[in-house]
Amino acid sequence: MGGLPPEVPPADGGHAAGGGSGHGGTPEEDGEPGDEGRSGGRKRQRSFWKELPLLIGIALVLALLIKTFLVQAFSIPSDSMMNTLQRGDRVLVDKLTPWFGSEPERGEVVVFNDPGGWLESQSVPEPNALQTVLSAIGLMPSAKEQDLIKRVIAVGGDTVSCKRGGKVVVNGKPLNEESYIYPGSTPCDDQPFGPIKVPEGRIWVMGDNRQNSLDSRYHQELPGNGTVANDKVVGRAIVVAWPVTRWATLPVPGTFEQQGLAAAATAAAPGALGLAGAIPLVLWRRRTRRTAGD
Repeated sequence: MGGLPPEVPPADGGHAAGGGSGHGGTPEEDGEPGDEGRSGGRKRQRSFWKELPLLIGIALVLALLIKTFLVQAFSIPSDSMMNTLQRGDRVLVDKLTPWFGSEPERGEVVVFNDPGGWLESQSVPEPNALQTVLSAIGLMPSAKEQDLIKRVIAVGGDTVSCKRGGKVVVNGKPLNEESYIYPGSTPCDDQPFGPIKVPEGRIWVMGDNRQNSLDSRYHQELPGNGTVANDKVVGRAIVVAWPVTRWATLPVPGTFEQQGLAAAATAAAPGALGLAGAIPLVLWRRRTRRTAGD
């Protein structure tokens, strides 16, 4: 398991070196230095094999807490996110930041629960007992959770569209997706869409392997019109952890940082700033009038 080996008690039964008549030792050192005292010291040393179940129990509890609140491993079951993610990759998903109010952002790769109907046609094999235990503590993905992994293209308040032969456009800004979509893929020629206004609290997601991804484009007839509720998002995939030959982080592509992309989301900002600036002015004028009246 990679843990530290059990500590081996000293040959003298656990007594500190230096003689038995000194003061300030442990309680075991204050008795008679006979064989009985040394034997009692050995009895107080618990066997490693007796402690092993306790150590395993603690490790399982810690693994369960980490899986529930911090980070969880997920296996990639399909080719819909190639070449960013390949079938069989294991990714680590950050589950901590959503607990502090963090919401999905454009360009992030996220894992989310099936919003309803996205995976209906896919059969799920029954896990055996070992798979059930390992999935419960986060050492193996759970087949029953029915999770998907896609890239966030647009968030609540955004307008997104894509015409055949063109690029994906978010809030009037075309995305340069060459750095992450599968080589040879087109942005949306298999399924053009939009323009679509993404409702607040929801996201529009697409796979990087566009011609092999049943993403938001293909579920517009379902409730939500292809969008996914933020509370369905398990967390953001932050790193490819396995196999080691494919270890890599999963940063947000630069095209999502272009100036003006978030214009729709920040359109209310000038009004809010104007209101914030007006409040002190109104208070100052009221004070001035009150002083003049006095």
